[in-house]
Amino acid sequence: MPTVPYWHVDAFADRPFGGNQAAVMILDAWPDDAVLQAIGAENMFAETAFLVRDESGAADWELRWFTPTCEIRLCGHATLASGHVLLGLEPQRAHVTFRTRKAGILEVRRDGEVLALGLPSIPTQRGEHAGAVALLGAEAAETWRSPLGYNVFLYPDEAAVRALTPDLRGLAALGDDQFIVTAPGVETDIVSRVFVPGGGVDEDSVTGSAHAVLTPFWAARLGREGFTAYQASQRGGLLTCRLDGETAWLGGPCVTVVEGRFTF
Repeated sequence: MPTVPYWHVDAFADRPFGGNQAAVMILDAWPDDAVLQAIGAENMFAETAFLVRDESGAADWELRWFTPTCEIRLCGHATLASGHVLLGLEPQRAHVTFRTRKAGILEVRRDGEVLALGLPSIPTQRGEHAGAVALLGAEAAETWRSPLGYNVFLYPDEAAVRALTPDLRGLAALGDDQFIVTAPGVETDIVSRVFVPGGGVDEDSVTGSAHAVLTPFWAARLGREGFTAYQASQRGGLLTCRLDGETAWLGGPCVTVVEGRFTF
């Protein structure tokens, strides 16, 4: 049975037990997808990131992400966690790149004492999603949607976002979309919560991909390219967000909680 390096990282966290948990595993080659999915289910984190050296020359590494139930097209916090692991192994490097199957080339770079993750910004358009609004439990002031499966619901203030008690089983029945609720923040510029029950994650702790949506969304409203953000989950997480052309740069620290070997 193969044994591979394994890290448990808390991303967007400056101490253990905060931010969002991710497993990072470095493989020599891709096993069957069923094996990757079984490992994702075994780890039971929102995402497990799998890395294989990229032989194409397009990037440093190939990267795929699995929740406990499915492979996903984009994951921010597990990409940041992967960058944290790889840059820790090669402290002389300033950045690392990843070739993904559906999200293009991604980058993690050093940014002072923290890391910055570059994701493709995801625009949304004004729309309606009455079924989801009813399941969230409170009427949203505005609804914005992306054909990629991201739904943004704007609320008047942070208290309204924190008070939501959505029907998670009902949201799961709508598919594996992200349901992102957001408002102006109290101690940060914006606040959010993110629900993805159809993808096996009832409420995500800190969601990089959601902030790739929120970065252009809020940059337009705030009238500036950069702002601070807090994801008001049980674990919670602080981010900096900056729109640079078509890239959303998300900044934050990571902490390695466990380092070891995984046998499968």
